[in-house]
Amino acid sequence: MRIGIPKEIKVHEYRVGLTPSGVKELCNQKHTVFVETHAGEKIGFSDQDYQDAGAILCQSSDQVWQQGQLIIKVKEPLAEEVEQIRQDHILFTYLHLAASETLTHDLLKSGCTAIAYETITDQFQRLPLLAPMSEVAGRMSVQAGAHCLEIAQKGRGVLLGGVPGVPPGKVSILGGGVVGTNAAIMALGLGADTTIYDNSPDRLRVLDAQFNGRLKTVYSTQDSIYQAICQSDLIIGAVLIPGAAAPKLVTREHLSHMPQGAVIVDVAIDQGGCFESSRVTTHAEPTYTKQGIVHYCVGNMPGAVARTSTLALTNATMPYVIKLANNDWRSILHDEPFFAKGLNLSNGHIYCPGVADAFDLPLRPINQI
Repeated sequence: MRIGIPKEIKVHEYRVGLTPSGVKELCNQKHTVFVETHAGEKIGFSDQDYQDAGAILCQSSDQVWQQGQLIIKVKEPLAEEVEQIRQDHILFTYLHLAASETLTHDLLKSGCTAIAYETITDQFQRLPLLAPMSEVAGRMSVQAGAHCLEIAQKGRGVLLGGVPGVPPGKVSILGGGVVGTNAAIMALGLGADTTIYDNSPDRLRVLDAQFNGRLKTVYSTQDSIYQAICQSDLIIGAVLIPGAAAPKLVTREHLSHMPQGAVIVDVAIDQGGCFESSRVTTHAEPTYTKQGIVHYCVGNMPGAVARTSTLALTNATMPYVIKLANNDWRSILHDEPFFAKGLNLSNGHIYCPGVADAFDLPLRPINQI
């Protein structure tokens, strides 16, 4: 199969779809891989590395899109990339379509087959291709939040770990999944007073056991979240509904009850965010202040540590890329129902319930492929 790996063009996005090692694996299986020049240069993967792995270098993204049939990316295609997408393309990347009606309609119009990393599940209902970036984002959320709490960043001047005689900062994490768990690891590591809110008693029991009681756990209700808002220095939004828009747990009105200079880090921003006051920011301008509350809502947080993220992502995606390269995608999705959940769009139809529900569009059953 002809496989294309374009350079990512989102602001300050230096991740790349596959490492040279991943490319070599595909080339060893007699596939042809086209890689845009400088695609991995910023994170230490040179054009020579890709060439040595067997890739054909392309001087422009246009060439990659023209030559490739299976397109491996990291982020959702931007407007100038959408123009390159054809009906025969299989697009394999993070899509987060429930947060973008425009992109959904553009991809439907193209007729391409779009398979999203973030909606593929395994037999335990986990999200194996979202997990590595969720781990990175969860850990980064505390790192970013701690920085934003500094006075120079318009924060309230709180050191999360405190010092002897001064209490630590309070961190509230909304959601006890992969993001929330990794955020808790970092927050507790810094010595912060850390609480996770989740609406699954079973999950709260697991977290309590995992952290040996060092982590506070609270059942999530409107009232308990309100209490968290009034007391927290840092609130991390880590709620995910696979394929669907994130629920808005904190309203604009709630901001007035937060301590001035407190920080919100919305890790769910790719899915629309779980704070009503959130809007997507970039690594170039990661924060804004609203009603005295610092908001960090970067849509590609793991891009800041792009080398670590690319290595972790390739480890997770390679088995799926190899299957798509070696087989007809229809037969794979027919035989593997968990992989099939990754299919968001094909031939102008929606196959992901979360996307269809987000925009009140018709849903086609997967068995009608």
